[in-house]
Amino acid sequence: MKLDVNVLRYLSKDDFRVLTAVEMGMRNHEIVPSELVERIASLKHGGTYKVLKNLLKYKLLHHDASKYDGFRLTYLGYDFLAIKTLVNRGIFTGVGRQIGVGKESDIFEVAQEDGTILAMKLHRLGRTSFRAVKSKRDYLRHRSSFSWLYLSRLAALKEFAFMKALEEHDFPVPKAIDCNRHCVIMSLVQGYPMVQVKQLQNPETIFEKIIGIVVRLAEHGLIHCDFNEFNIMIDDEEKITMIDFPQMVSVSHRNAQMYFDRDIECIFKFFRKRFNMIFHEDKGESDETEVDENSRPSFYDITKDANALDRDLEASGFTRKEQNDLDKFIEGGVEKSEDSDEDEDEESDDKEQTCESNEEENVDELKSLQLQEKEQKSSDGVEAEVKLDDTEKGENSEDKDDAVSDEKEEEDDPELVKQLGKQRRRAMAAARGGRKSQSSRNSYKDKGGRSQNSKIHSNMSGW
Repeated sequence: MKLDVNVLRYLSKDDFRVLTAVEMGMRNHEIVPSELVERIASLKHGGTYKVLKNLLKYKLLHHDASKYDGFRLTYLGYDFLAIKTLVNRGIFTGVGRQIGVGKESDIFEVAQEDGTILAMKLHRLGRTSFRAVKSKRDYLRHRSSFSWLYLSRLAALKEFAFMKALEEHDFPVPKAIDCNRHCVIMSLVQGYPMVQVKQLQNPETIFEKIIGIVVRLAEHGLIHCDFNEFNIMIDDEEKITMIDFPQMVSVSHRNAQMYFDRDIECIFKFFRKRFNMIFHEDKGESDETEVDENSRPSFYDITKDANALDRDLEASGFTRKEQNDLDKFIEGGVEKSEDSDEDEDEESDDKEQTCESNEEENVDELKSLQLQEKEQKSSDGVEAEVKLDDTEKGENSEDKDDAVSDEKEEEDDPELVKQLGKQRRRAMAAARGGRKSQSSRNSYKDKGGRSQNSKIHSNMSGW
């Protein structure tokens, strides 16, 4: 969606108040009901529906009435909220032309009051060209529903935190100015993407600088994960600047070696094709190669610095909760949480409880089997045998004298006594003359029995 900042001139305070109300409602609603928007906005003189109609005209909101009458923010409305906040802070005063488009973001020029030009990056996750989130970026490992706006805000916050930390450690990155929602303000890099460069005065020197940046990042505990010619800027003086940081991971990540080798391979492949550079790789006895002038750096040869950047990132405002949410945003999955040990203990306790309950059930079954064996022995003197129900095992019969003696022996278990009493009564009835044959409930149709209405009347008279 094209960003037309001229619409900002025609938006009033009530418009931004309603936009903020929809944003607040989207914290726990995918589609915010119109009644909730009106209640959150709480306009003094009413007119919330009129404001919603005006915002729909400028495509700052999307109306959905499939299940109920509700609204949600569009990326354009989210852009206006971020721009309005940054303008009120005095970060910039005007928005200029668009200077970059990516699968996950748009980049614009913004001007400060003194005329300084900055870069504004608006994260736009969820585009049609890049919606394979679950396969490309593991953002939603344990969530089934999500908001693209929320994920864009997390990506912007993480990029701002990485940029601040890398700048403090003298890495060639843009200067981070401010961040709000999904918008990041940074210094404008006066250069070109490496992919647009056809010739270099000293390609070998540039190659060594770029490889040195990758190795130095790993020594500080970070891997870029997308270090290629599209994310490397170079100016006329052949000064290198790296950009795009939301996907960075730690060297302790389970796929860190794969990401490191992939970044190195991208650089080798680009310089080999573009500048016809020939690399003589030293293949030693093992697969690991030493860091030499013309050899690939090995992930295992890198020693991590004591001052890791993870601590700096937490100090820059990226909290642990947001880090856990953003771990779903990074390809490769999430590290094992600290609560996993407690969960395993709980599972082991549950297993012990289930084992104890199973043992008790086995003891009860043994008791019941012993009682059934006794009854089978006592039923030898009974003339008739009867078929018990499907749930009962075997045929049981016994005499009245044996029943009295067995009751005295099994007084400790009342449930068994009750069950045995039923079996004894059935055996005694069978010995006296057998049980009455039970006819099917539809037998009257074949044998000329009474009709259903007559049976109902007889039953009612019996009541």
